[in-house]
Amino acid sequence: MKSDLKDKTLVLYLSGHIDSANAPAVEGEISSIMNNTPHKGLELDCRDLKYLSSAGLRIILRLRKENENTVVSNVSPEVYEIFDMTGFTEMMDIRKAYRVVSVDGCEVIGQGANGKVYRIDPDTIVKVYLNPDSLPEIQRERELARAAFVLGIPTAIPYDVVSIEGGGYGSVFELLNAKSLAKLLASGEKSVDEVAKMSADLLKTLHSTVIKEGSMPDMKEVAVDWAEFLKDHLEPALADRLISLVKAVPDDMHMLHGDFHIKNVMLQNDEILLIDMDTLCHGHPIFELASMFNAYHGFGDLDHDIINDFLGISYETATELLEKTLSLYLGTDDPARIKEVEEKASVIGYTRIMRRRIRRRGYATEEGRAEIENCRKHLEELVPMIDTLTF
Repeated sequence: MKSDLKDKTLVLYLSGHIDSANAPAVEGEISSIMNNTPHKGLELDCRDLKYLSSAGLRIILRLRKENENTVVSNVSPEVYEIFDMTGFTEMMDIRKAYRVVSVDGCEVIGQGANGKVYRIDPDTIVKVYLNPDSLPEIQRERELARAAFVLGIPTAIPYDVVSIEGGGYGSVFELLNAKSLAKLLASGEKSVDEVAKMSADLLKTLHSTVIKEGSMPDMKEVAVDWAEFLKDHLEPALADRLISLVKAVPDDMHMLHGDFHIKNVMLQNDEILLIDMDTLCHGHPIFELASMFNAYHGFGDLDHDIINDFLGISYETATELLEKTLSLYLGTDDPARIKEVEEKASVIGYTRIMRRRIRRRGYATEEGRAEIENCRKHLEELVPMIDTLTF
């Protein structure tokens, strides 16, 4: 039996078949290796294990009793089914082996705060997470997506987890011939008016959905943290007023996407589908509109090409899309009303951008300092004239 020691964890590589005929010999060999190799953790690597009988299961059960933190890794679907059927997956850490996928040369069709979405064939897309140790994030997003789907939100449900060639993990979705609203708008297949209508309708569906307390993060708490971060970077009176405005936003249990823009909305056979669900949260709609303001306008304030590079449309088109989406969402053609809500959203948007740039050592570069000062200028202008962020 092959073995290895990794960071004080003894890794034993199980292979072939383990059944009643060879179980005593296998257990004896395991005991010998363990007794002669000082270790603190135990991992059973099953990448080459083809079959496991009840005799083999009893070996693993005894190992689990002696080593509470025993991990079983790289388990094939067939062997995993045995562990699952017998209840082992409920009492210890059993990790499936993941299919390896390459995204080299694949089209990027979506992008969010935590990863990129690639089309790997005409029927399939994969979201690749930026964090190389993203399995907990993947599990969390799967749970959030299922919760949203059950509540009637049109979303793609991941059906597989894969290992990405070169490192990291991804979630696989079946999206037959689906295109993002960004791609449809950029190609001329859909007009600004059509995309604004689809966006506004989807936002209304999202924001009318009530979730259970504790099932998703509270966006207000996140926004308060953004505002409080700026206490050392704004004039005291301005910072205090900004924090008070954000804290005064009423608690709200309606669903928000958290990163809503036209690259995260797909159209498949005339059916709208939301993707990139790891940002799902709850709160007042102003927080969603702030995220949209940044995606369509705020991030491109000083360099309009940023919007083009991100969404594939011009800054002017993105600004038009934002205003038309707000008009349909709010149910008004009144420019003053649309501007009022957009300014409220921009307060939270510029707060987020300023914090983000400072945290990324923005003061150390000319570009960073310019963006920080631009956010400061807008906050100094807007915060004193706004009495409430709600609408």
